[in-house]
Amino acid sequence: MNVFSMMRWSPYIVGILIGLLNLAALFFSNKVLGASTSYARASGMVRKFFDQEYVSKNEYYLKTAPEIDWGFMLVIGIIFGSFLSAVMSGDFKLVLVPNMWADEISSSFFIRFIISVFGGIVLGIGSRWSGGCTSGHGISGTSQLSVISWVASVCFFVGGIATAFLIYGF
Repeated sequence: MNVFSMMRWSPYIVGILIGLLNLAALFFSNKVLGASTSYARASGMVRKFFDQEYVSKNEYYLKTAPEIDWGFMLVIGIIFGSFLSAVMSGDFKLVLVPNMWADEISSSFFIRFIISVFGGIVLGIGSRWSGGCTSGHGISGTSQLSVISWVASVCFFVGGIATAFLIYGF
């Protein structure tokens, strides 16, 4: 069996591999895994293109330079790796409205687009307010026994469960 052609991997094996990746990142680069800062950096790069003076004086961008770093490349690798995995497993297909979404929410592409954009905005704001995203808190922070990361991770699960109940009922 070719592991790269599998559509689904064991969550236990993937969890162990992500944990090992987290340890390797910490050991070799003294950095932890996380993605949300890369999106903030990307917004700074776009803003810098239109208004360099604003970015050069912005307090956030003075601490978190809007530049391509290893975390930014990690996000690109996640996107490229997901695409490559879907193609290699034969599971890749372009779908405007997935069946599950159409069955549970709406078959309208416009409604899916609006809800997705709104969800992305809320997720981005939440990850900035909490000082990290699910990978930053849930993988890296909890492995370092950060109390705030444990609290954030519990809240991620509670929010996910509550959302599932809202969509699917009890």
